[in-house]
Amino acid sequence: MLKPRRAFFSFATSLAAVALLAGCGFHLRGSQGETVLPFKTMYVSVADTSSLGAELKRHIRASGDTETVADAKSAEAILDVLTEAKTESTLTLNSKGQIRELALYYTLRFKVRNNAGKEFIPATDITLKRELSFNEAVVLAKEGEKQLLYRDMQSDLVQQVMRRLAAIKPGA
Repeated sequence: MLKPRRAFFSFATSLAAVALLAGCGFHLRGSQGETVLPFKTMYVSVADTSSLGAELKRHIRASGDTETVADAKSAEAILDVLTEAKTESTLTLNSKGQIRELALYYTLRFKVRNNAGKEFIPATDITLKRELSFNEAVVLAKEGEKQLLYRDMQSDLVQQVMRRLAAIKPGA
């Protein structure tokens, strides 16, 4: 007799928790749908070998009606990636002068314009920073962790650029 009650109580509690979370606007990351862009066609001016450029183009195509085009003249908007830089600096050293912590920076400078030259977004810098503890005994593992952090920062940069693209009002 107790088991059905316990199961019902457990189910009711879970249902109430889900209803409360949904009621406050909570949703899982990535479950809110893709960003809708105000352009039908877009040209991304970035090197073909750039992983950032490939991810940007993939997100633009996934945004709904927007297509990436190969020619800037046929695009409603042009995303110019002016610079992309990954840098690092030493944060702390131990008593022997060995590196203990690194700061990793990923900087993107871009602008968005139409093919007539009107700027929707002037040249803008986005810089992300992550800190990495460093140990000379596991250099190879820390190199892998550094690359993972740079990939994570790249995804964050792409999301920030997509939000800025979605906020553009072309007619204004």
